Amino acid sequence: MRWATGAMAFGILALVGILSNSYILSLLTIVLLFTFMGQSWNLMLGIGGQLSIGHALFVGLGAYSVAVLYIKYGISPWIGLFVGMVIAGAVGAVLAWLSFRFEVRGIYFALLTIAAAEFARIMFSGWEFVGAMQGLFFPAPSGNVELSMLRGGARFYYFVALALAAIGVAGTEIISRSYFGYVWRAMRDDDEAARALGVRTFRHKILVISISAASAAAGGGILALVQGAIFPDSIMGMGISVDVLIGPIVGGLGTAFGPLVGSLVAIPLNHLMSGLGDTLGIPGLNNITYGIILILVVWFLPDGIWPAIVRRYQAIKESASSWPLKLRKAEE
Repeated sequence: MRWATGAMAFGILALVGILSNSYILSLLTIVLLFTFMGQSWNLMLGIGGQLSIGHALFVGLGAYSVAVLYIKYGISPWIGLFVGMVIAGAVGAVLAWLSFRFEVRGIYFALLTIAAAEFARIMFSGWEFVGAMQGLFFPAPSGNVELSMLRGGARFYYFVALALAAIGVAGTEIISRSYFGYVWRAMRDDDEAARALGVRTFRHKILVISISAASAAAGGGILALVQGAIFPDSIMGMGISVDVLIGPIVGGLGTAFGPLVGSLVAIPLNHLMSGLGDTLGIPGLNNITYGIILILVVWFLPDGIWPAIVRRYQAIKESASSWPLKLRKAEE
């Protein structure tokens, strides 16, 4: 049932990609990319139980790996994506090892991720080799699809982002029902009990953080190509970390479809409120909207939008299946 629902949802999104104009395609491409990067954060916290508020570090490492190799050396972004994933995975593993080796957990680990992301942003801001504050600019696309160099128009990048989002949803669903999913959820729910049962939680924490970091870097590399330019503040700033985590929180943490549903709600609303704020002369209206969304979700839907939809569907299904019995009793 879940796989059929997923196939139907992504079939509809593919149809939207065929019929939509360039503006809608560009907006939905960002939604789908943050769905994929949100899945990486969802994997780390929703399944693995490790809170990161500095995921922009991994997104930025992926973006700069693609940009530097392509712009300075003409190396295909496919290679850049792989290099970025390796670098981000290694950085995530080192952060996790240092943190958990010295018993830095919970909110302190989250603060460590923020500090690491800010350190990287400041370092890249003064590093001339990667463009410093002036950033890096990709050559203008020719308009033709070059799959070997991952270059194309808005529709091409839409379907690349759609493929990534589908991989993210399917990957989360598969992992959550695998051995690792059960072990990581046990580690998330009660670390001491999992250890008592023989789970090597130290290794599993490093593994889940490394996988999460690598997948976030892949999304960051594609995001860099879509934007056409990267700057330290825009690709490694706190705003990216917030955009990554907002989808899973609003949609449903720990679920496969939650990041997709949350991103479809939050990111277009963010763009709408940003434009409205510029029109009305209210700076930061989109940030205020994010805050209101989080408050409303925590208040009314603490599990997120997607679990609420699933519960409602199941209630309707159970009610419909009980109607024949009710009619039979009424006739008697």
